[in-house]
Amino acid sequence: KLPTMKTLLSLIALLSAALFSSAAPPTCYSRVLSLSKEITESFKELQTSKAVDSCVETLPRLYLDIHNYCVLAKLRDFVAYPRCERVLEVSELKEKARSLYTIMISYCRRDLVFLTDDCGALEHPVLPPVEPS
Repeated sequence: KLPTMKTLLSLIALLSAALFSSAAPPTCYSRVLSLSKEITESFKELQTSKAVDSCVETLPRLYLDIHNYCVLAKLRDFVAYPRCERVLEVSELKEKARSLYTIMISYCRRDLVFLTDDCGALEHPVLPPVEPS
């Protein structure tokens, strides 16, 4: 039995809605959130990598919470850190941090809401427990 025209139109409408929802442009908030997570993960990988220079151990701690006002100072300090400039991975990470800072203070300045200004929380974050897999 062939599908009816109404069924086909419903299916086309459903598929179109799915395409439009996944094609929505990122908001400032979503961009800042994803970039901060990317930077935090890259920093963790950099710390555990065996191939990098010993200067990586001296880098400022880089845990980012975009809801904490102190994240702006944390990003500035990390980008301005004078060591490890010859390590490509560190230079790339600093460039991402610089981009995040610029996005936060320029493009998204009015869209972000800081819930705290607890600078200590960025130095010693309380991370959620890992779900067992």
